[in-house]
Amino acid sequence: QVQLVESGGGLVQAGGSLKLACAASGGTLTRYLMAWFRQAPGKERKFVASITLSRGTTNYADFVKGRFTISRDNAKNTVYLQMNSLKPEDTAVYYCAGRTVVSSTYAYWGQGTQVTVSS
Repeated sequence: QVQLVESGGGLVQAGGSLKLACAASGGTLTRYLMAWFRQAPGKERKFVASITLSRGTTNYADFVKGRFTISRDNAKNTVYLQMNSLKPEDTAVYYCAGRTVVSSTYAYWGQGTQVTVSS
């Protein structure tokens, strides 16, 4: 059973940076796509970014393009989300998720990490 554990959230001022990490354990994730989602209070969960673990192909939501970077370290089974130029509207719980590249459903989710951006 794959387990995902996020870390790196916290409180930061607008314009600042944070780097989230998602450590995976319990399975071989070579053919997986890993993603970050976020959910603000009272709002739906939204896709932020994804990366394929084999080729490193990335995809971003428009609202984070140019500010956030997703990356992976396959040797450490860890996916990162570098967040720069943070805005108060980036405040949310950030979740890591994983699925196989051929699936449309994310089978694995982390518990989430809170990111708060103050103005």
